[in-house]
Amino acid sequence: MELNQSLNHFLSQTDSVGAGLFGLLLTMSVASWYFIVVKAWRAVRVRRQADDFLRRFWNADTLSEVASQVRGRDPFSNLTRHALAASQHHARHGHGLQQAGSASDFLTRAMRRAIDEETAQLEWGLTALASIASTAPFVGLFGTVWGVYHALVGIGQGGLATLDQIAGPVGEALIMTGLGLAVAIPAVLAYNDCVRGNRLLLSRLDGFAHDLFAFLTTGSALNPGQIPTQPIGAELAYVGGEH
Repeated sequence: MELNQSLNHFLSQTDSVGAGLFGLLLTMSVASWYFIVVKAWRAVRVRRQADDFLRRFWNADTLSEVASQVRGRDPFSNLTRHALAASQHHARHGHGLQQAGSASDFLTRAMRRAIDEETAQLEWGLTALASIASTAPFVGLFGTVWGVYHALVGIGQGGLATLDQIAGPVGEALIMTGLGLAVAIPAVLAYNDCVRGNRLLLSRLDGFAHDLFAFLTTGSALNPGQIPTQPIGAELAYVGGEH
């Protein structure tokens, strides 16, 4: 209650610059929480869809059965869909694709494009979160400096001032710094959590890409989590590289 009264008093006494900075912090807070909620919801949905697809994928017996499992929109379904389409396209039109190289080269490029697309989608919103996390404290600090300046100018114009007359406006101006930190801290935590989640998901996707590549090029399926004992080929440097 006291904080609300101080904030209301500060806004009523500040000028257009202070009000604009407060509005900017409020907008940044709303945007930050929008990205936090949306990305958290997407992460849960993608995790569920991916687990369901991988379970059905490894229980499939034929390629046609695998093809029927790629209707989802999770990264693993999307990668499998692109890989199957590339493999079938090269099998049908490989005689006219001399420029594209071997079937494994063609498949590698298709899988690499699919992983790049998924990486770009996973990074949606991260730039905004990082920008909010890094700039919100400075916006709040600027609001505090401007509020202190505005308060001191007003006190100076009023003549002799006591400590109570100075401490009140200066203390209220510090609210802006607190608001800046309140906006930045959730954005920082969410950004770090999203980056970690994306890194784990892409690492898992790279491992699945190795297994899928071996399955489509050799015709033999690998068990989930199985690491090939023999190099699949130099093409995997493209599929399993860092993103």
